[in-house]
Amino acid sequence: MSLDAKTQGHPKDQLKETTTEEKPTEASKEEKKSSMFAAFVRDMIARMTADRLIGPKLQNGEIRKNLVEPPWKCPSCFHLTQISLKQCNAELLSLAQNPNIDRVILQLHGGGYIGAMRNKYRSFAGLYNEIGGGINVFTPDYRVAPEDPYPAALEDALEAWQWLLQTGCQPGRIVVAGDSAGGGLALALCLYLKDHGMELPEGLILMSPWTDLTASGESYETNYTLDPLFGNTKESMIYNRDYVGEEDPTNPYISPLFGSYEGFPPMLIQVGSIEMLLSDSTSLAKKAKEAGVKVRLSVYEGMFHVFQMGELMLVESKKAWEEAGKFLRVLDRRRQEALSVQDEEDMYGEL
Repeated sequence: MSLDAKTQGHPKDQLKETTTEEKPTEASKEEKKSSMFAAFVRDMIARMTADRLIGPKLQNGEIRKNLVEPPWKCPSCFHLTQISLKQCNAELLSLAQNPNIDRVILQLHGGGYIGAMRNKYRSFAGLYNEIGGGINVFTPDYRVAPEDPYPAALEDALEAWQWLLQTGCQPGRIVVAGDSAGGGLALALCLYLKDHGMELPEGLILMSPWTDLTASGESYETNYTLDPLFGNTKESMIYNRDYVGEEDPTNPYISPLFGSYEGFPPMLIQVGSIEMLLSDSTSLAKKAKEAGVKVRLSVYEGMFHVFQMGELMLVESKKAWEEAGKFLRVLDRRRQEALSVQDEEDMYGEL
């Protein structure tokens, strides 16, 4: 199943006037069915985390950290190149034939800074390739805690960035993408680049970014009983200090919410409405907008942490990936100086 580039963005983009007599279309029936499936998935996550044996290991990241997966079978349409960096390994996913070298995605995976690269992010790389028109995707398997606390992940992200530059990529042709801890790491990388007078990437795609490791946002309380993954416990990985160690958690390179965003590139932020980390996204968006950054914040109603892992199986996840594709196309037009006022309003206006 392929993403339809003509079906764009946030649910608001697809609203139309209806009457009480209007019969539901097949598309609306399918959306309702998939939303019901999302509710089923949400319930299953809640049931697993409530289990006395599995739940604590799932919430505190033990299962994620010790996950053993079979080797990933690369689809024949792709070529996967293994890259050895100084402190970690990385992977470059490209089309087997006629790869698009106009842009590259630097993908920083999630996992609470304690979980390493997993097969899901190879699938993510394939989706980024598709929504980006065949672009390459570079994913470092950065070092994680407790063996390698801060600043190891940031050092590896910086090395991955520098590797791309050394191979001829221009900063203005790189989009940094990340989910959860990877979203926070993407922001930390950009803060570091800005602080050191280095050119910033073309844009940022952030899925449920973990931006506040002090856990001080209001949604840590308001969504405490609603979040199916991290809720109803203070023993989950979002309270884990293995990565922070003895450092100050308000350090912007650890908790980028406390950073300064003047001069940042456009960013797309996606988050679920029932996440405990909701305020990590909403507060980031507010702060970045106040600094003059072009920001699209999309809060997906009833969605959980990194619901985009549903890929094309959930309507909400599919829309999120389509929205990311639209964001990339807007960046294209911006670079080509062909971005209209309406294009900009559609992407960055109030939702």
